[in-house]
Amino acid sequence: MCGRYASSRAPEDLAGLFGAERDPRAGELGPSWNVAPTDDVWAVLERADRDTGEVARRLRPVRWGLVPSWAKDPAVGSRMINARVETVHEKPAFRRAFTRRRCLLPADGFYEWVAVPATGSAKAYKQPYFIRPEDAGVMAMAGLYEFWRDPAVQDDDDPSAWLTTATIITTEATDAAGRVHPRMPLALDPADYETWLDPAHQDTADLRALLHTPAGGRLAVSAVSTAVNSVRNNGPHLLDGPATA
Repeated sequence: MCGRYASSRAPEDLAGLFGAERDPRAGELGPSWNVAPTDDVWAVLERADRDTGEVARRLRPVRWGLVPSWAKDPAVGSRMINARVETVHEKPAFRRAFTRRRCLLPADGFYEWVAVPATGSAKAYKQPYFIRPEDAGVMAMAGLYEFWRDPAVQDDDDPSAWLTTATIITTEATDAAGRVHPRMPLALDPADYETWLDPAHQDTADLRALLHTPAGGRLAVSAVSTAVNSVRNNGPHLLDGPATA
C-alpha cells in the first residue's frame, strides 16, 4: 500500500511538468514531506469546462481518500486511500471513476516501514524508508478522483457543497521497493499521461494496459529519519538518514 508520501515541488513547477493550467478556483498547497491520508494533495486531471465544453488539463487540490458519490458519510474516504490495480476496474467504489475520472498525483517519492525487533538495549520500532525514482524526477502516481455532494448544503454553486477526493492505484512492488514492502504506488510513464487523463478514453482493457511496471523498475531506496513516523512532523529533514549512536 501507499500510506504516506512526499510532494515538495511548487505548483508552478508541477503545472509546467504536466502541461497543466492552475485551476483558478483552487486553493494553495504548500510543500509537504509527510503527506498523510485525508490531507489535501495536488492532482492533475482533465475535465470539460462547464461553460465552453472544452476539455482542459488542470492542476488542483483534492483530498486523499476517495469518497464514492453514493457514500452517506465522507469519513469512508479514510479507508479508500489505495485501490489495487488487480481489481480497481471491478470494485463498486472505484469502477466508475476508473472509466471516467482518472488523475495523476505527483510525488517526490513514498514511504514504507520495516519492523525492527527489540534487542537487549533497545525497544522495537519501525524504520521508515523513502522510495523514489533513481533520477529524482517526479513520480506521477496513477489515481482516480470522485465528487461527493454534501446534502447539508442546499446551493449547488456553493464550493462547500462538493468534496473532491482521490485514491492511489497500487501494484506489486518491484526492484528496491519489493525488498521493503510487497505493494507500492503505480507510477505512469510520461508517454501514457495523455491517454490516462483523457476522459473520453473509456476502454477498460486499453486503460488497464497502461498500468504496468511502475517507474520502469528504476527506484532508489534509503533509510530516513524516524521523525516521519509522526504525521505532526514535516520538513526536508525527514529525508535525512536515521540517527546513529
